[in-house]
Amino acid sequence: MTPAPAPRRLPRPKPVTPKVGQESVWDYPRPPRVEHMPQRVVVRLGGHVIVDTTDAVRVLETSHPPVYYVPIAAFPEGVLVPVRGTSFCEFKGEAHYFDVVAGGVVAERAGWVYPEPTHGFEQLATRVALYPGQMDSCEIDGELVTSQEGDFYGGWITKNLVGPFKGAPGTMGW
Repeated sequence: MTPAPAPRRLPRPKPVTPKVGQESVWDYPRPPRVEHMPQRVVVRLGGHVIVDTTDAVRVLETSHPPVYYVPIAAFPEGVLVPVRGTSFCEFKGEAHYFDVVAGGVVAERAGWVYPEPTHGFEQLATRVALYPGQMDSCEIDGELVTSQEGDFYGGWITKNLVGPFKGAPGTMGW
């Protein structure tokens, strides 16, 4: 029996040079960094606003669009439903997942939290990240967010970001 060929890995891309007012995800650090973001974050699911807060943080990591984390307390009761299963991040620790439920819509495993994050990521212990592609919409200061390609990372892409962005098939080796 012949073994299956290894998945094709794309070569490391050439970063886009940011223009004035833009950020390149290739300038983000590794290991990642957490930073407070005072902008208004609004998330909708099932036709309902499930988050409206100015108390968000984002995690910045080389080649990744930022992942936004909002306070668990910002969600109406019953929107976050804990589900079984965890995953592990080499930097942040063990993630626990939620189904996100509103207006009759169930977005399965669309939110996650690090209840006991590693040193440097303590701010994430009481915050939830959401996959923007599983929500009706996610906005930052009124700008609609585009979701990161792929289903592994939960990056939020805004018009001020340049890539290319990790997440698409073949980019795991970047």
